[in-house]
Order: sequence, then structure tokens, then C-alpha cells
Amino acid sequence: MSFNGKYQLESQENFEPFMKALGLPDELIQKGKDLKSISEIEENGDNFKVTVTTGSKVITNSFTIGKETELQNITGEKMKGVVNREGGKLKVSLKGIESVTEMVDANTIVNTMTVGDIVYKRISKRM
Repeated sequence: MSFNGKYQLESQENFEPFMKALGLPDELIQKGKDLKSISEIEENGDNFKVTVTTGSKVITNSFTIGKETELQNITGEKMKGVVNREGGKLKVSLKGIESVTEMVDANTIVNTMTVGDIVYKRISKRM
């Protein structure tokens, strides 16, 4: 199943504990918890470009499956990582954060991020 498309965040679980674990201040966590981000994914073979817009903040990451690249994480920090495809899932580990993104049906993407024992789940629907 192709990831190509534009998706809007529908729901999320454990946003606040996850952001606290990353060290974000409460003020930013409160501002961000109700924002509905929009993710635009362009997939061309093993090459991806992912643009996430949350309010006025835009993060764009481009990567090729299996090749090390610099990625910007959810807090805006840049780090090197390798995105791998396992079945229909995209997996990457960045500085202790495990991220798994998968298409659960033709119109729904689920992104699960884990740090320590905190699991943050984002569910987005195709627009």
C-alpha cells in the first residue's frame, strides 16, 4: 500500500507524557496538544519526502529506505538515522525514540513513537 497523500491528525494517545519525557516545557505541551497537524507524504519507490505542518511549524524530511540521512524529529532536533521498511511499516530509531509508521487501511496512517516505556500513538486520516 502506498503512503502517498495528505493526512490530517484525527486522534492521539499519550501526547503529554511523551512530550514531557522528551523534555518539552509544559507551556509548549499545552499549546501543541490540541493542534491538528497535516502530513503530506510523497513516495517514489524507496525515496520519501514527508512534510508535517502543525500550526505555523513545518518540518520536512526526505529519506531513502535503508540509507543514513539527517532527520528532524518532533521537537525540531536534527539527527542521523536510517529508515527501514519492514512489511508495510516504516521504522526508524532516533536518539532513543523508536518510530513505526504504517498504513492500517487505504485511508488511515498510524504512527507509534516509543521512548522508554511511554508509547505515543498518532492516528491520521487521508484528506
